[in-house]
Amino acid sequence: MQIVLAILAVVLAYVIGSVPVGLLIVKIVTGKDIREVESGRTGGTNAMRAAGFWAGFATAMLDIVKGAAGVWVARWLTPDLPVVHMIAPLAAILGHNHSIFLPERDENGRIIRLRGGAGGAPSVGGAMGLYLPSILIVLPLGMLTFFSIGIASVTTMAVALYSTLAFAYYASQGIIPWAYVLYGVGAEILLVLALRPNIKRLFEGNERVVKYSLNGWLRKRKEEKAAK
Repeated sequence: MQIVLAILAVVLAYVIGSVPVGLLIVKIVTGKDIREVESGRTGGTNAMRAAGFWAGFATAMLDIVKGAAGVWVARWLTPDLPVVHMIAPLAAILGHNHSIFLPERDENGRIIRLRGGAGGAPSVGGAMGLYLPSILIVLPLGMLTFFSIGIASVTTMAVALYSTLAFAYYASQGIIPWAYVLYGVGAEILLVLALRPNIKRLFEGNERVVKYSLNGWLRKRKEEKAAK
């Protein structure tokens, strides 16, 4: 019975993660299909590009809740299995990145891939669900990275790194199970896989910089001075 409940918890976490919040918010606010805007991803950054700051902010917050909800469901169904609690938010990230509700088909109607986001916000939510005080480390550092560097892909990968380091510290103090550290490692792997095109652009120096950031503001000022 425990095995059945564990599988159910992981599947439910994946389905929760699959809910395309960004697509829904952008559609309601602007009528646009977020998959046809810029990167085509459904996360907060692309929602911001498609419908403005507040749409992006709302998308990010709700995507955080998706990651946390994966843990909450797992703890409800399998209260004594911390390994399942760790796996469930990874399933939510996977659902966010490859949503069962967003299949892309070829001209013959065959599914060629599942669309979604990059996983940054759900990974924050997963950390929050596993150990709430971790949000006091992960979220401020993530926001600092985003609003200073202004590169969403860097922020996304950094968030999982911050989670791993925070959980390693808490585990070393005996506060949380060491299994939770594997969550940060697993999340980092999922995020890097999702961001392979962005990583390529980073090395080429062509990655997008968000205008709502210090880096974006400095670049804009530099461009304005060069235009004078």
